[in-house]
Amino acid sequence: MKVRRYKHARRFLSFYKNNYQFRAPYQILIDGTFTNMALQYKINLKEQIPKYIGEEVQLLTTNCAISEMENLGSKLYGAMSILKRFKVRKCAHHGKPVGASECLLSMLVDGNQHHYFIATQDPDLSNQLRKVPAAPLLYINFNAIVLEKPSVVSQKTADSKISNNLAPSTEEKDTLKKLKQRFLPQAERVRFKKKKPKGPNPLSVKKKKKRSEGNIVNKSGSEGSKRKGRQRRKRVPKSTD
Repeated sequence: MKVRRYKHARRFLSFYKNNYQFRAPYQILIDGTFTNMALQYKINLKEQIPKYIGEEVQLLTTNCAISEMENLGSKLYGAMSILKRFKVRKCAHHGKPVGASECLLSMLVDGNQHHYFIATQDPDLSNQLRKVPAAPLLYINFNAIVLEKPSVVSQKTADSKISNNLAPSTEEKDTLKKLKQRFLPQAERVRFKKKKPKGPNPLSVKKKKKRSEGNIVNKSGSEGSKRKGRQRRKRVPKSTD
């Protein structure tokens, strides 16, 4: 199970590398729900996340996420103290903090240009992240850190990027047209119409001749006479006198 989990992480990570240009060190934004779950299962995030990802990472948070944990009271003091150990990334809510989920979503504007990972246990935030292309999601399942499979939106966006890159641009189409007009002779540029499949040749198909009734009667009569002529004569045994 552990080996399979690591293989899935490598495969999902390569998807973000190849399609969205994610590079190490990976920047991981963490909220209080994630640190609270890590505290319950006694997971050392600074050790386990780099080990799971397999490359260098930067564990980050925001002032909004820290202030949210402070407002929740002393019950979450341990999770808040873990969160304060991470480097704080500046957000757009300086002096007017908002909820952690709203703040982390705002960090992914313009297609997640800074290539952030989001580590959270908030189900509402997770559902919103699945609608954002190029938004890797980390969560804790029991005592294991898991990188979620790329969302359908991320996969569709990556496929459209590949198709757009393969298709020639308008400038390339114009240059190809000019080169054809310049180098190809006029005879080769003429497009011939495709030949449609023709029907059978009427001369090669012979019509069946109709038999007249007289011929049928004559044939049947001749055949009957022949059959009568074929009757065998009985042999008379020779006398022994």
